[in-house]
Amino acid sequence: MSHKFLSLAALAALVSVSFSACDDDDDDNKNDNAVQVASIDCDASNASNWGNYMKAVAKGLKDDAATLYADWNDNYDDLNMSFAAYFKSQPAAESAQEIVGGCVDIANEVGDAKIGEPLDLWIAGRTTEAVLAVESWYSWHSRDDYSNNILSIRNSYYGSRDNSVSDKSLSALVKSLDPDFNTRIVNAIDNAYNKILDIPQPFRNNIASQEAADAQTACGELTSLLKSLQSMVVDYDNDKLATIVNNYVDVVVLPTYKDLADKNAALYATAEAFAANPSTEAFATCAAAWLAAREPWEKSEAFLFGPVGDKGLDPNMDSWPLDQAGIEAVIKSGDFSGMNWSGEFDEDNDNIASAQSLRGFHTLEFLIFKDGKPRTY
Repeated sequence: MSHKFLSLAALAALVSVSFSACDDDDDDNKNDNAVQVASIDCDASNASNWGNYMKAVAKGLKDDAATLYADWNDNYDDLNMSFAAYFKSQPAAESAQEIVGGCVDIANEVGDAKIGEPLDLWIAGRTTEAVLAVESWYSWHSRDDYSNNILSIRNSYYGSRDNSVSDKSLSALVKSLDPDFNTRIVNAIDNAYNKILDIPQPFRNNIASQEAADAQTACGELTSLLKSLQSMVVDYDNDKLATIVNNYVDVVVLPTYKDLADKNAALYATAEAFAANPSTEAFATCAAAWLAAREPWEKSEAFLFGPVGDKGLDPNMDSWPLDQAGIEAVIKSGDFSGMNWSGEFDEDNDNIASAQSLRGFHTLEFLIFKDGKPRTY
């Protein structure tokens, strides 16, 4: 399941918030008319609501991350087994296709949506909407998000999380059958990763850069190769694929989700501390914890199938863009009930989507960061 990028009409509605020219001393700022939201700040008049909102959002992230890990590791709904066990027990070719399909989806999303949508808007002259469409621009963490998405592909293909190539991996299997094709995939992964990090920082100020266009092209090339691999794995030896699937679950997926659960529990603790005693130092502590908790999420985006999609945990944790006007209304009112929803997840349910746009990583990012730095108090 991909991120819930808002429609262009919804983006246009966000433009009603006041904007000012971006006064940025970064020498890499190539978009002279880059913009920033002139939003509310945390002070003594709203610190209680602000801190309690941070705590409520962080608790949602902690609970969702714990649910996701438990579903994979312990027991998933009516299966009477963990999703990990289920994934290992289904035909290996089917699971292998899902593994590669997840890689295809995130490679395409990084190129066409995360980079491509802001770029298309910028080229069309809709520069304010272009900046608003850039994911993670409150923290200036966009390049890190996108490059970690590519690492989620690398980890899935290598069957490891440390850049080594497991002998129980898709890469090892493809190399044994077609060394040239494996080399092309490996090079495409490296190229996409490096091209993303070549974009001058921050991406929100360099949307129309040549480097951004090059990164989009590199993601497209990776997507194309992965699509070819997806159609090929069904013909590979089933026993070898089963070994690869088991290793993928045990070495890549489960440890990543364990990290996600642990680091979001730690993030919640920092939000609790801020709510109890708001300060500039507490904002900085929360910012460091947010960055740490964000990393395993972005490195999990090559496997957005199973519980994370079925239960709506992806948009719960990572909807973008946000309802910033709604977030500011919550801060003013102190009523956090609008971020909650219940029942079966339906991605077409507007009430659920509305709730999800008031929670998750990016809502907490807005509450913690401003102009790429931790907020001050």
